[in-house]
Amino acid sequence: MSKKEREKDIEEEAPAAEAAGEAEKAQTEQAQSGQEAPSAEENALKEALALAEDYKRKWYSVTAEYENYRKRTKNDCAKRYAEGRADVVSKLFPIADNLDRAIAVCGDEKTKKGIEMVIAAFGKILEEENIKVIDPAGQPFDADNSEAIMAVDPAEGEESGLVREVYRKGYEQNGKVLRFAQVVVVR
Repeated sequence: MSKKEREKDIEEEAPAAEAAGEAEKAQTEQAQSGQEAPSAEENALKEALALAEDYKRKWYSVTAEYENYRKRTKNDCAKRYAEGRADVVSKLFPIADNLDRAIAVCGDEKTKKGIEMVIAAFGKILEEENIKVIDPAGQPFDADNSEAIMAVDPAEGEESGLVREVYRKGYEQNGKVLRFAQVVVVR
């Protein structure tokens, strides 16, 4: 064996010998402290348990996020459906206004009775949809549910700020105004 080959063998053996020496040193330190060196299998088991715990936490997190998403979308769909129904019913409000006007000028009792039946059917639909009529006549003006279209001088004994007449009925559903009442207010 030549000198170069021997030097090469020594260089290759040196890192392996150092690693073996460090391992023996670590085992000696653990033996002196009364602990046994963990085997490769024990280390692999600890790593697998830690990884499993991490996956478990992530799974819980994703499951909770999905459950929250499912509830939120269910509530959003229900809300949109209710708003859609309210929009359809609100398109019928002008028809009810015209029926009220027709009954006011109708002279024939049979025709008047028929119109009253139609108005009653419409009222039942409103009740089923939890829609209430806003009729502020004789009450103090409230801008949250009424729109003043005219202000008039007070008559004798009339208080200022009261609604004298409702020009067009308003409607609300569950506290949300679908259509503001148009009113005449006393100055």
